[in-house]
Amino acid sequence: MTNYVRVLVVSATLTLAIVVASATSTFGACGPFADVSDAALCPFVLEIFYLGITTGTTSTTFDPASNVSRLQMAAFLSRSVDSVLRRGSRRAALGQFSMPQSILALGLTTVGIYPRLVACDGADVWVANLNSGSISRVRGSDGRLLETWTGAPSAHGVLVAMGRVFVAANSNPGALYRIDPSEGAGVVTTVASNLVPFPIDLAFDGSRIWIGNAGIPGAVSIVTPGPTIPWTVTTITSGFTRPQEVVYDGSNVWAVDAIDGLFKLDASGAILQTVTLGPSNNAIFDGSNLWVLGPNVIIRASTGAVLQTFTGNGPVGGYSAAFDGERILIASPFSDSVKIWKAADATPLGSFPTGAGTQPFGVCSDGINFWVSLTNVNKLARF
Repeated sequence: MTNYVRVLVVSATLTLAIVVASATSTFGACGPFADVSDAALCPFVLEIFYLGITTGTTSTTFDPASNVSRLQMAAFLSRSVDSVLRRGSRRAALGQFSMPQSILALGLTTVGIYPRLVACDGADVWVANLNSGSISRVRGSDGRLLETWTGAPSAHGVLVAMGRVFVAANSNPGALYRIDPSEGAGVVTTVASNLVPFPIDLAFDGSRIWIGNAGIPGAVSIVTPGPTIPWTVTTITSGFTRPQEVVYDGSNVWAVDAIDGLFKLDASGAILQTVTLGPSNNAIFDGSNLWVLGPNVIIRASTGAVLQTFTGNGPVGGYSAAFDGERILIASPFSDSVKIWKAADATPLGSFPTGAGTQPFGVCSDGINFWVSLTNVNKLARF
């Protein structure tokens, strides 16, 4: 028994010696770096090493005293941004890093007839169903159809604002419907019925609702909420041709014109700046820039300068886009697919099918999933 114990002790000692020797050969004074001796700064070096922001100058040297060029700094900052976005998202917290590679991986919910635009309130997804004149409320966690509001002919655009859900009717004249999510499903409330013909999309500037339209001659409707209905509607026509979409960048509303490009508007709807791009379908704001569908360019919102063209996923041909904090998704109805780009640098991440004949149209994000209306099959897909 004593000899057996001695054998175990000797074996353990040899194993420890091997581990120590291995660690000594693999790790320097600071992780793998033998040339970092400052114990106080070592944790910072290891953090950016573990996150892939820098790998050192060799496998064992960090070269702490060398200067950093502007190109190297650009690489470090870019990797830092990517790491923060990737690790800090709701998707990361839930371990949902994958993207569906086929239609079999899509979660599907049956909604109303001919669903168009969609919006998320942070928990649920709201779908405007054009041909059934209804609005569907779908639970974001599992895609379950919760409720359906009726009495909304030609429902098309959706906006979540002021603790309510607003829907634009694509009719002539246009109308604006309101839903109170805290009340049970029923008939929508019409708050305005004198909008310009064929409203498409909506935006909220913190006090008023802006609505673009597809009629010609085109105009933008500004709806001012009030204590009683109908609400006041101001119609702006000067300078537009067909401003069918509107988007708010935190400072200004932009009208996206199907003929002329982009118009930056002041608080009264007057044109502050024109960005001539030719026919434009829609735009999405990512917190800094506007991604404009049609010409497929990225515009700096603060100046209106064209930064770059986004390409690489085949023909886009989309009318609706969404931003999830890290990626831009565009629905491409003519190719029955959705296309995704990395928002930070417009790197294409792929084109993914939604099924033949599905005609994906409206999209939104809840911070975890993208949601896509499949117009021809009356479905809402969770992507």
